[in-house]
Amino acid sequence: MEAISDWLLNNWGMSEEIQRKVLYSIIAFLILTFLKHVSLRFIFRRVTDVKVQYYWRNGIKNGHNALLIIIVGFIWIEMMDSLGTFLGLIGAGLAIALQDPIVNLAAWVFIVFNKPFEVGDRVEIDGMAGDVIDIAYYQFTINEINNWVDADQSTGRIIHIPNGRVFKASQANYTQGFRYIWNEMHVLVTFESDWQAAKQLLEEILAKRTEHMSDAAKKVLYKATKRYMIYYNNLTPTIYTRVEDSGVKLSMRYLCNPKKKRVTEHQIWEDVLIGFAENDSFDFAYPTSRIMMDKHPHLPHQKANRKDLTDPNI
Repeated sequence: MEAISDWLLNNWGMSEEIQRKVLYSIIAFLILTFLKHVSLRFIFRRVTDVKVQYYWRNGIKNGHNALLIIIVGFIWIEMMDSLGTFLGLIGAGLAIALQDPIVNLAAWVFIVFNKPFEVGDRVEIDGMAGDVIDIAYYQFTINEINNWVDADQSTGRIIHIPNGRVFKASQANYTQGFRYIWNEMHVLVTFESDWQAAKQLLEEILAKRTEHMSDAAKKVLYKATKRYMIYYNNLTPTIYTRVEDSGVKLSMRYLCNPKKKRVTEHQIWEDVLIGFAENDSFDFAYPTSRIMMDKHPHLPHQKANRKDLTDPNI
């Protein structure tokens, strides 16, 4: 050891005090890293839920980094009186040179403690929407939805968004609080159709596919009202009637899980197509053009509007 110490002193100019601090820092790093890996292995053996594992992994990693900084700081800073001056100088330099990373780190603290969103939530920020799959110190990651894919389904792309965006842009959370969203589907039937029978069919389909969601939503809504001022008079599926240029518009409004929106629409549309095919009293409407033919030219009012080609005044 003395030979190594002399070599470091002669070749690197490292005094014995510096060598001792470097050695202690390496030992602290090795011990904390070993404890981190042991803790992670213990947690992963006891916990099988992926989301819980994620929280434990992040918590242990953050605790490891924090302890390492504190211990190494005490090793290298001999006098506690100099700690304030040291941190002040470092803080001033970082504030100027690393403004964006500091903002992102502050935003991470805001996200962790205020929880505008959590891992697993479906969010939209700055026009980018997706499921949150990771929240790190400087950025959070989402599994993108929409874009060129319809009906809120994944595109397969991963988007990394700086944490600081939460201070500058509004965020829409699909799943926080109430955990359900209102979805609407529109069916247009012709004016000649029995629109009341069509409406009754749609009510039966909604009751079959979405009634259970309303019952579950009532329990979730009760919990959500403890934190947010969320209030709905009616959670059951509803159908609204409206007259359009091409026919009678029947709008189905119902609650659904935001991550199962497309699946729900798929099931409802298949039931609608089957139900319309089995019933002749109503039919789908679409924009059309009608040509009215003159089938009765002998009527008096039509004669007055026609000119006789034999009239000499023509």
